[in-house]
Amino acid sequence: MSSSFGQAFRATTFGESHGGGVGVVVDGCPPRLALSLEAIQFDLDRRRPGQSRLVTQRQEADEVEILSGVFEGRTLGSPIAMLVRNTDARPHAYDHLKDVYRPSHADYTTEAKYGLRNWQGGGRSSARETIGRVAAGAVARQLLREVAGVEVLAWVSSVHEIDAEVDVDAVTLDDVEATPTRCPDPDAAARIEAAIEETRRAGDSLGGVVTCVARRVPVGLGDPVFDKLDATLGGAMLSLPAAKGVEIGSGFAGTRMTGLSHNDPFVPGPDGRPRTSSNRSGGIQGGISNGEDVVLRVAFKPTGTISSEQKTVDRDNNAVTLAAKGRHDPCVLPRAVPLVEAMTLLVLADHWLRQRTVDVLPPLEG
Repeated sequence: MSSSFGQAFRATTFGESHGGGVGVVVDGCPPRLALSLEAIQFDLDRRRPGQSRLVTQRQEADEVEILSGVFEGRTLGSPIAMLVRNTDARPHAYDHLKDVYRPSHADYTTEAKYGLRNWQGGGRSSARETIGRVAAGAVARQLLREVAGVEVLAWVSSVHEIDAEVDVDAVTLDDVEATPTRCPDPDAAARIEAAIEETRRAGDSLGGVVTCVARRVPVGLGDPVFDKLDATLGGAMLSLPAAKGVEIGSGFAGTRMTGLSHNDPFVPGPDGRPRTSSNRSGGIQGGISNGEDVVLRVAFKPTGTISSEQKTVDRDNNAVTLAAKGRHDPCVLPRAVPLVEAMTLLVLADHWLRQRTVDVLPPLEG
């Protein structure tokens, strides 16, 4: 079971939804980085359940403990182990799912692959696994800010049929965090909140899109063939629970344009390097970052666990009717924002460290 991500900056997550705890081991973080526990906790608080009436009401503080790799507030260069203990686990709330496969969940496929599954909240397939990703991403955030001034920010740009109008260049963290929807468009946020509440009452769920921008990304991150920066970002995003699609830059809308209208013209930059007058490439050309903002969008399907009755089968392949119990999100989008940020940060930190092993000789003259 693959639980590790990255090459030079590597995160390995562990734990199950209703076990003793969940966490991550980060390997490859350079030594002497000033690491703020408060900053890690801030990102985890944005992901945690129970933070508003729009999300699952499981009550977890998600308080992180750093077990290794840090001394007197600075990284040692050794593995950084972080743990979040589960305090509101209710495994028996899932007894009714022991022999039933939930529609659009990993129940059947996991059992078919491994011959058994943890049916208590989904085990490793639960979104609670992403705690480790967010904690590791918070370490990557502090590293990238220190070495390159990189800023990564995501927000909810649509839910169901409600689209937000957001200025990618101007949006701030305060704008995103202004409402529990994490949509920085006040009008759309109000409509999204009402839609989620209505859908929860109806026993249903909604999907949507998270948009993410990475600012001040250095030129040269990514490789030109299999490890293109956009390919790594795409794989990272599709590894998130409920993620079903990724667009970078113009994405699918680019298919409706011509090359002349889609190309990003180069112009002389004030900092002595070429810049582009548009950014339909989303900051990546030929799989390598070009110094413009990296912009991507991730599509999340409606939450699979809903309280309305659905047709399914049990382990003996008998047709049954299921009305799921327990605590679940009627829409994953507000809590998916820090997940998209975390995976973007992990990809950029990994590629930044890998580039350090390539760009070691002085530039050629002439």
